Amino acid sequence: MGLNLTYRDGQTLLDEDEREGLLISTITNRAELDEFEQLNIEDAILWSIAKRWTIHYLLTEEMICTIHQQMFGRVWSWAGTFRRSNKNIGADYWQIGIHLKQLLDDVVFWYAHKTYGADEITLRCKHRLVSIHCFANGNGRHSRLFADLLAEKIFKLPAYTWGAYLKLGKEQIRQSYLSALREADKGNYEPLLEFARS
Repeated sequence: MGLNLTYRDGQTLLDEDEREGLLISTITNRAELDEFEQLNIEDAILWSIAKRWTIHYLLTEEMICTIHQQMFGRVWSWAGTFRRSNKNIGADYWQIGIHLKQLLDDVVFWYAHKTYGADEITLRCKHRLVSIHCFANGNGRHSRLFADLLAEKIFKLPAYTWGAYLKLGKEQIRQSYLSALREADKGNYEPLLEFARS
């Protein structure tokens, strides 16, 4: 029995090789996959709580990959490894490292020169990270956790709520998030800033 996935708007499609990287053979559908991934993510959050990071340690390719590995490494064999195929979103797979280096250098510059406020630096980083789409799966969740870590560990801000206080259904919250990302694509970060703290 194979893995039967349905995809919602904004989700990255996995190719056959990526689907074969599933480490838990009993998972057969999206609900089961979501449940196991969430358990792995919760463990990654616990792992991150005790960590102390400087901006120069957190903003490295190694940490980007390590965090993804911590979030998905018990579910996918390729967790923490850059994707090896192009997707419906993101940089060409062979340019991921270049785009990521540019992003990380930009964030260090913004931080050092106070180019933007702390929330805006963090959410600009989150937006570009998810836009690069470093991994085959989990990029949105990874970029949100990375933004939380940047906010908490570097700027000493509270973690983001990511729409948790909106009086909307789960799908409406998801659509609000995607709409905020699309506005950020156009250079308008206000909706993403509002969503992240709502």
